[in-house]
Amino acid sequence: MTDAAASPGLFLGQSADGETPQREILLWNRANRHGVIAGATGTGKTVTLQIMAQGFSEMGVPVFCADVKGDLSGISQVGTPNEKLLARAAGMSLTLAPKAAPTVFWDLYGQKGHPVRATVSEIGPLLMARMLDLNDVQEGVLTVAFHVADKEGLLLLDLDDLRSMLTYVAENAARIGREVGNVAPASIASIQRALLQLEQDGGDAFFGEPALKLTDMMRTSLDGRGQVNVLDSTRLMNSPRLYGAFLLWLMSELFEQLPEIGDPEKPRLVFFFDEAHLLFRDAPKPLLEKVEQVVRLIRSKGVGVYFITQNPADIPDSVLAQLGNRIQHALRAYTPSDQRGLRAASDSFRVNPAFDTADAIQALGTGEALVSTLDEKGAPRVVARTLIRPPDSRLGPATDAERAAVMAASPVKGVYDTVADRESAEEILTARHAQTEAATAPAAKPAPQGRAPAAPKAPPAPRAPRKSNRQTPMEALTKSVLRTAGSTLTRELLRGILGGLRR
Repeated sequence: MTDAAASPGLFLGQSADGETPQREILLWNRANRHGVIAGATGTGKTVTLQIMAQGFSEMGVPVFCADVKGDLSGISQVGTPNEKLLARAAGMSLTLAPKAAPTVFWDLYGQKGHPVRATVSEIGPLLMARMLDLNDVQEGVLTVAFHVADKEGLLLLDLDDLRSMLTYVAENAARIGREVGNVAPASIASIQRALLQLEQDGGDAFFGEPALKLTDMMRTSLDGRGQVNVLDSTRLMNSPRLYGAFLLWLMSELFEQLPEIGDPEKPRLVFFFDEAHLLFRDAPKPLLEKVEQVVRLIRSKGVGVYFITQNPADIPDSVLAQLGNRIQHALRAYTPSDQRGLRAASDSFRVNPAFDTADAIQALGTGEALVSTLDEKGAPRVVARTLIRPPDSRLGPATDAERAAVMAASPVKGVYDTVADRESAEEILTARHAQTEAATAPAAKPAPQGRAPAAPKAPPAPRAPRKSNRQTPMEALTKSVLRTAGSTLTRELLRGILGGLRR
């Protein structure tokens, strides 16, 4: 085990206010109480995330984090601190020991990391509706499709399975409607179009097998350090709903699969959710309730969740109230909306009489932050203006060659690289359709035994040419005379008959 085990917590930096600077630490036994890292673009949020991720790794805690800009990949490489960083470390009485963290790269698209997959059934109708941006009615129809698939034992593994399932529901709408509710064809068509859009955005690469096993993310290396799982999200950010839904699914899977352990001495896993506002933007109420539930209860599973965003106001109050450890980088208040966010950020800290919190947030420089972590009793400490410590790993991205070398030495190399395609809803429904067509098609009669096959029928004789309907003047005159005579004869006959009846 590394030297981090001897420390009571993760060293974040040194406070810059007061006559006697203090070391700001995040206690290991309070790290599962969640947290937030906030600040404007370019103020040092990614570096703080990198320091925390490597610090937890040194303590033997596995970490999952999203790499939105590509800079976080440098955690896999040994750092080369410059004079400025060395001077900052010396001012904190910190001796830098440049090293890389044991890193595994992941990528939903399988380009810059090992593929990450989940089945459609695992995602469920709520998150799938979020990915597809469905309204309430369409979400209800999607829920019916999942229900029918479960009832009839049809596995939903990839988007082709879901597409076939929706077609099956549409074809059997009358029967299914009597059982679980009306299924509108227009809603089915809308969902199918949304699936096509998701597929064109590259989302189909995420659905399928082999599905991700959480145990492959919760590893420790031979020297006792926790594995740092870096999800390359540079392309994924083009599909923000897919990004948010995937990370929420991952948190939900952790919540459902891990046993209760209460408050451990150190977390079992730490989860960093970058660009957290993408999860909450335009999110329906059921989704927000699910996020709040997971964040509130996953703490007892030994999992710490840290949201990274530009402004704490991006996070709903019900979720923000669960985040006890707070690191606030600089904010700029140029607009009324920014000013409201600044007030919300400053009001969330325990007041320090040495400075005005709102003014300090605006005056922070790059690499500085206001820090307030939980003490031994679980209460927030007084906010401190803090110089963030330099990282041990590289500041800046890893090269493609360095990334390839890390992947070649990965403990999950070859586990997820090949797609598995077992029998599921699409294959089963296709076979059923083929059987139905074969049963309804007319069977060909076999020829009687001992007889030669009947000779083929001669082709039908050609029809006589069709005559024109146009009449000559003489034909028209003749037909008119005959019609007049016929009408006169008919009237005379009727009169005679009726007259006889009257008598």
